[in-house]
Amino acid sequence: MIRKIKIALATLLLFLVVGAIFWVYSSIKQTEVTIAVDDRINLTPEQVTSIKAIGEWEFLAIANEELVDTVRKGILSNDHLARIYYGTVRLGINMHHVEPGWITSVGDSLTITLPAIELLDRDFIDEARTKSFYESGKWSHADREALFRKAYQRMLHRSLTPDHLHQARQNGEDQFRQMMKAMGYEHVSIRFSEAAR
Repeated sequence: MIRKIKIALATLLLFLVVGAIFWVYSSIKQTEVTIAVDDRINLTPEQVTSIKAIGEWEFLAIANEELVDTVRKGILSNDHLARIYYGTVRLGINMHHVEPGWITSVGDSLTITLPAIELLDRDFIDEARTKSFYESGKWSHADREALFRKAYQRMLHRSLTPDHLHQARQNGEDQFRQMMKAMGYEHVSIRFSEAAR
């Protein structure tokens, strides 16, 4: 008799467990989870402002060494002055010169219009490294200043060539494209303003 009661209780317990499982299963609504990918990349105003705040961006540095001399004719002898000047001409852009709407994005494409390549530093001769190569006679400050201006003009002429400007633009495009691709833009179009500053 006890054995029959135990079997009946076990059977009842089994029915209750199966019923509870069935009730829980039928009361749970099926939930579907989907994951959507947003292909759009949004350049925030903060990012645009931080890029613009960089200020001057150097794309090419050209090291120069210039020997400049002058001769002053005298009655008995000539005076000579020769000096060596060193300087680094730096070409790039000033981000403070960008025009409104200089950067626009649509989806994964970006269009950037940068300012024209320009000389970033007009004081590019390192006067601390200037050396007197040869000096005879007495020379005034004005004479030395004239030699300095001559060296300055020669360095500018040698540095501001179409090849150097093209190379600076190419370096600028490469640097901006690499930065924007790191931000997720797949298609980046870059051009430079034509107006020289």
